[in-house]
Amino acid sequence: MTDRPLIQVIVASTRPGRVGEPTAHWVAEQARATGAFDIEVVDLAAVALPMFSEPEHPSLRAYTQESTRQFSELIDRADGFVFMFPEYNHSYNAALKNALDHLYWEWAGKPVVLVSYGGVAAGARAAVALQPVLLALKMRIAGLLPIPFIAQLVHADGDQRVFQPNEHVERGLKNALEGLTAALAPTN
Repeated sequence: MTDRPLIQVIVASTRPGRVGEPTAHWVAEQARATGAFDIEVVDLAAVALPMFSEPEHPSLRAYTQESTRQFSELIDRADGFVFMFPEYNHSYNAALKNALDHLYWEWAGKPVVLVSYGGVAAGARAAVALQPVLLALKMRIAGLLPIPFIAQLVHADGDQRVFQPNEHVERGLKNALEGLTAALAPTN
C-alpha cells in the first residue's frame, strides 16, 4: 500500500460494445503514469447493482442487501473518482444514476473528474445533468473532459479495442488530472 490517494475510474456504461471501457483503461493508464495516484478501474457492468431497492435512505447506511454492502466497501475506500460516462437522450445513463443513488456518505466530499462522451455534443448535456446530483452528494467537481465523436477514437488492435486520443483529449485529461491532484492536496 502506498501513501498516494486511491482514484477509481468508474466505467458507467453497461451496454455491449461500449466505447467507454477502452477509453476508461486509457484514462487509468494516464492517471497511473502521473505517479500521483493509485488507480482502480470499477466497471458498473461487472458490479451489476440491482435497481435501487434498499428500504432505508442511503444516508443511514442501514444496508440490507449484500450487493449494496459490497458496493459501499468498494466506493468507500476511494479518495476520488473519474466518472467515464456517455450521453443518452441529453442526460447521463441509468447505471450511473443507480450507482450514485445506492450510497451517500461513501461519495460525500470526494473530488470527481467528469469524462463525458458522445457525438457532436461530447456528452456535455450529460455532464450538466449530472452536476446537481453531485452537488446533492457533496462531491466536488475537479475537472471536466468532454470527448466528441468518441467512436472515431476507438480502434481494433487484434482482438482488443483501444482508445487512441487526439491532442485535444490528451491535453484535456492532463488538465483534469491536475485539477484532481489540486483537489486532493491538503489544505493549510
